[in-house]
Amino acid sequence: MSESVDALPDGGKEFLDHAGWAACVVDTIPGDASFRRYFRLRKGRERAMLMHAPPPHEDPKPFLDVAHWLHDNGLRAPEIFAEDAGAGWVLTEDFGNDRMRDWLDDHPEGEHGAYASAIDALVPLHRIEAGPFPAYDLATYVREAKLLTEWYTPTMGLDVDAAQYEAAWHAALAPLLERQGKGVTVLRDYHAENIMLLDPSEDGSGEQGLIDFQDALAGHPAYDLVSLLQDARRDVAPALEAQMLERYKAQVDVGEHFDADYALLGAQRNAKIVGIFTRLYKRDGKPRYLDFIPRVWEAMERDLKHPALGPVAEWFATNIPAQLRETGGGKIA
Repeated sequence: MSESVDALPDGGKEFLDHAGWAACVVDTIPGDASFRRYFRLRKGRERAMLMHAPPPHEDPKPFLDVAHWLHDNGLRAPEIFAEDAGAGWVLTEDFGNDRMRDWLDDHPEGEHGAYASAIDALVPLHRIEAGPFPAYDLATYVREAKLLTEWYTPTMGLDVDAAQYEAAWHAALAPLLERQGKGVTVLRDYHAENIMLLDPSEDGSGEQGLIDFQDALAGHPAYDLVSLLQDARRDVAPALEAQMLERYKAQVDVGEHFDADYALLGAQRNAKIVGIFTRLYKRDGKPRYLDFIPRVWEAMERDLKHPALGPVAEWFATNIPAQLRETGGGKIA
C-alpha cells in the first residue's frame, strides 16, 4: 500500500526533506528478523530505498562503513544518497525487485547462471586486502558455534558436555585460523535472499547487487561460499554446490587445505544457525524459522564427515542422539 512521507516513523519526513525526497510516494517493504524497516520511494521516474535502523536496537553505521568501502573498491553495493546514522536513517540506491531467491522461484532454469554470477562476484572481493573491519577470530567462531548448546540443546532437553563442545571447536578451528591470516572481507550473510539480480538474463547470469552486509568481518574466504552454497533458506543441490566450488577454485588460488576449511566453516556456521533459529522461536516468538532447521542440520551432517571435524564430530556422536541427528535435529517444541 502506497503512503505519503507523513506515515513514516518520527524523523523520516524531516530526513527526506533534507535529502530532497519530501515529495515522494512510500511503499513499506515487509521485514525479517531485526528491528530494521525498509521503504521503497518513488518520485516521478526516480527510485530510492529508505532504511530505518532505529537506535538503540540498531546502528546503521556498520552498514554505511561497509557500503562505502565496497563501493570505493568497485564492488556493487548500493550507492548512499543520504545518511543520518545517529537517527537511524539511510537513503540508498534501489536495486529493484529481483531478489535472487524470488527470481529463482519463478525461473528455476536460471539457477546455474545465477549461482555462477554469485561466485564470480566474490572473486574480486577475495583478490583484495580485507577492509578495515574486525577480525573473525577464534573467539568469535567459537562463540557463534556455542549458540547450539546455549539454545538448541536446552530446548531439546539434552544434558550435554558444553565445556567439551567448546574445547572441540578450539581444537578443530585452530589450524584454520593459522591458514586464514589477515583474511578477506567476509560479508557473513551472502546468500540468495541477500543478492539482488540487477538485470538478469534468461539463464540467470548478470550483474548482482550486495545487500545486508553490515556485519562484515575480516575472515576466511570459505565462509561466504558456505553461506551461499549451504543456504539455510533455499535448497542447493550437492551437485550444484560442488560445481560452484570448482568454479571458484578455477579463479582463486585456494591452497591445499581449502576443502577442510570449507567443511569446518560449514559446520561452524550451521551450528550457529541452528542455535539462532531456535532462539528466534523460543525467545522472539518466530516459529517459522523452525522449518529451516532440517535443511541446515542436513548440511551440517555432511560437513561433520570431513576428517578436519574429528573432535567436533566425536562430540556430536556422544552428545546428540542418533534419532535427532537422522531427523534434521528433531521436532522442536
